Amino acid sequence: MRVISKSLIDDLIRQAKKSPRQRAIFRFHRHQEPVQRMLNAIEVGSYIPPHKHENPDKVEAFVILKGKIAILRFDNQGKIIQKEILDEKGPVYGVDIAPGEWHMMMALKKECVVYEVIQGPYQKKTHKKFAPWAPDEEATQEAKFYLRKIKKDLGLID
Repeated sequence: MRVISKSLIDDLIRQAKKSPRQRAIFRFHRHQEPVQRMLNAIEVGSYIPPHKHENPDKVEAFVILKGKIAILRFDNQGKIIQKEILDEKGPVYGVDIAPGEWHMMMALKKECVVYEVIQGPYQKKTHKKFAPWAPDEEATQEAKFYLRKIKKDLGLID
């Protein structure tokens, strides 16, 4: 049995803060396992581009353990069609995302940690398809602008 402890979460948060991408993952699985289970620590400003899991289709679920994050769902043109705020204090703690749905996650507070489950096995080439209407993860300035625009559109900042 593997335990999700305060010390594991704190260590993962420290790793995320040191990472250029401002996030860190702790895997409970091997890449070829049929169910992928992980902790994902995310800091404010970390950009996880909108993406979907299809061909092969994969269901994905997130449960908040610490902090507050937004999970966004988009239509095929990039319009936000659903927003869920996962908060360690509730009232929403998790979401289950169907295959083929464009989605992204972003931290709304520092030191966020989610438990993530997705169907495996992991294969880099087919694991996710990135949205053509959103900036690349490497496009740092465009990604910052995009995150700010989303937060503004959602009324999370002025």
